[in-house]
Amino acid sequence: MSDRPSEAISKSYSVAITGSGGSGAVTTGRILLEAAAQCGFQGLMTRSAGPQIRGGESAAMVRFSPDPVECMGDEYDLLVGLDWRNVERFADELPLSDKSLILSDPAAGEVPAVLRSNGAEILEVQFKKFASGLPGGRLNMVALGAATRICGFTLEAMEAGIRAVLGGKGEEVVETAIQAVRLGFNHDHRPRITLNAPGKSDDHWSITGNQACGVGALRGGTRFVAAYPITPASEMLEWMAPKLEKLGGSLLQAEDELASINMIIGASFGGVPSLTATSGPGLSLMVEGLGLALVSETPVTVVNVMRGGPSTGIPTKSEQSDLNIALYGLHGDAPHLVFAPLSIRDCVFTTQWAVQLAEHLQTVAIVLSDQSLGQSQAIIEAPPARELPLARKVESEPGGDYQRYAITSDNVSPMTLPGTAAGMYTADGLEHNPHGTPSSMAVDHRSQLTKRLQKLEDFDFGDDWAEVQGEGRRCIVTWGSTAGVVNEVATWLQAQGSAIRIISLRLLAPLQRDRLMDLLSDSDKVLVVEQNHDGQLFHYLHSQGVLPANAESLAQPGPLPLRPGRIIRALSGGN
Repeated sequence: MSDRPSEAISKSYSVAITGSGGSGAVTTGRILLEAAAQCGFQGLMTRSAGPQIRGGESAAMVRFSPDPVECMGDEYDLLVGLDWRNVERFADELPLSDKSLILSDPAAGEVPAVLRSNGAEILEVQFKKFASGLPGGRLNMVALGAATRICGFTLEAMEAGIRAVLGGKGEEVVETAIQAVRLGFNHDHRPRITLNAPGKSDDHWSITGNQACGVGALRGGTRFVAAYPITPASEMLEWMAPKLEKLGGSLLQAEDELASINMIIGASFGGVPSLTATSGPGLSLMVEGLGLALVSETPVTVVNVMRGGPSTGIPTKSEQSDLNIALYGLHGDAPHLVFAPLSIRDCVFTTQWAVQLAEHLQTVAIVLSDQSLGQSQAIIEAPPARELPLARKVESEPGGDYQRYAITSDNVSPMTLPGTAAGMYTADGLEHNPHGTPSSMAVDHRSQLTKRLQKLEDFDFGDDWAEVQGEGRRCIVTWGSTAGVVNEVATWLQAQGSAIRIISLRLLAPLQRDRLMDLLSDSDKVLVVEQNHDGQLFHYLHSQGVLPANAESLAQPGPLPLRPGRIIRALSGGN
């Protein structure tokens, strides 16, 4: 049995491509991922960049396997160095071992000591020299050709990957890239791995987490989006804009986040399911508007693609550090929905579910994605289309004594749309009586507070609140994107015959407290795993009284991702 969890779980191969900004590292990674898809592999490409617009560090990390891939492993098998400028800024994101291979151009200089310290083998290929002999040749494509042979891919698969990624740039660019790849491929070295390619599948998608959230929003019925661009959420908006138009909807770029949240509240008041996407700083600006949506019971959804914080923080790197503001950021007693997709594939379902629950329960839904999901590209099995029996309750014939905020059996009172005869009501930020008339009476405030709370607490969310797998007296609780690496740890431990239970929370608020307590009741060890500094989920679960006294926290801030070995050491009592 290997001592490397990522190696022992399944046959997989991990490649990192690094260079300075503008070197083409990310494009190289995208083509490599598409070539893997052509061979029938599933895969994942994450990326790393500094906050600089140009000239900073850049890297693409690709892992492929016959099985689903939801995280990177403990080390990279192959590191392709397009150049070594600025690599020290993120060398700690590129763990290597004595089993790793570094592919380097001697013209770029000596491989930095920080990358050679673990004894990786170095193979030199003259990327720049080969590229210079080809009109329009790019050294990253020569390097890609060399990596193609090392990865065991065929030239045909790589050429198909080039056409998939560069096809929009014209045939001349495509043909030049193919010629450069052939130069690198035919360099005198032999393949290093032989993975059994499953064969191309027509049932696989190549998609980012931001795009997958967009698919889910559209499936959920979203037809209006207003947003202000912000890293790392902007790609979701760019992807949705043309898709909304084809469905009769629209996307509007607002002048700021304050405008965007109020625009979607207005559109939703008019009967159109509405959404915005942002990141932590934008969510901070939206919280007053979210309070208006909540108290007026106007459904809206916010997809928050988290990044390193606080303030501007690390906008290009991932961190699960917005849980506290998502749970507690609204002033007053403001119960609402908080979700976290568990993988790129799960972004589709979770966002659809969030939109439809917001509509059905007439409340605010916050979806906590993050940079590691949003901006990563994956080859996944196509997620099934799920029909959810959730929709907005609309009263088309309200009658003479319409009470917009009437106390009902499920505490969800039907809305009327603007212009409905006898259906006018006041929808503002003031507390109100059942008719909607502003009121400061204690009886109205108490009854409306209870109404807004109970409609969430009494709703049956079914089994989708979490993904639960495995049995055993050791248990890991996690949420959002860290579920991928936790699942990998579980697979490794189970292959060793070690029992473990994994609880990956998709619905964070309202917390399904009783169900979670039942799952944890017979646990000898509970480890709460998340990517932030203060253990925000750990403290939230403690505040809800669901964790046993001996529960432990593994909270690691970004930008370094959690890796399988770190979690296994924590389970064993190590650091």
